[in-house]
Amino acid sequence: MTELENFRAQKDEFFASPNSPLEPGAAFEGLSYFPESQALRFEVPIEPSPGGELTVGTSDGQTRIYQRAGIVRFQVNGTDAQLTLLHHIGDDGYFVPFRDATSGKETYGAGRYLDLDLEENGVVSLDFNLAYNPYCAYSEAYSCPLPPTENWLTVPVEAGEKSYAPATN
Repeated sequence: MTELENFRAQKDEFFASPNSPLEPGAAFEGLSYFPESQALRFEVPIEPSPGGELTVGTSDGQTRIYQRAGIVRFQVNGTDAQLTLLHHIGDDGYFVPFRDATSGKETYGAGRYLDLDLEENGVVSLDFNLAYNPYCAYSEAYSCPLPPTENWLTVPVEAGEKSYAPATN
């Protein structure tokens, strides 16, 4: 089993547990993922960005404040793309909410997330195979940050978690 397959199996195990973000009593048969893609795994330096606070809307109409921490640039199928890394005071690492051309089709309509850590050499490992749905994709009980427009990609990112389809009983 690859490291990614193991990660996905552990995630499915969590979603089948009582601590899952799924509605209580929901039948669960596993999450759906794109096949692993080496082409959507990048080691990229963080570039400076216009700093400052960014107010991000949430799925339930609230807002959250993040700090812009930098920009990462990469290519998807030959198309240039970039994402803004966000930092929330008190949290380690970077939070990257994003939308792409699969949003609302193969993936959750509001977008997906990545969590990144700064490596010792000043780069981040941007691995879209680890892209995941926010908890509000599974239950309206959650308040989830929505991707800011600067993180709306025009290209399809066919990696990571797909839309959730509840099991039918």
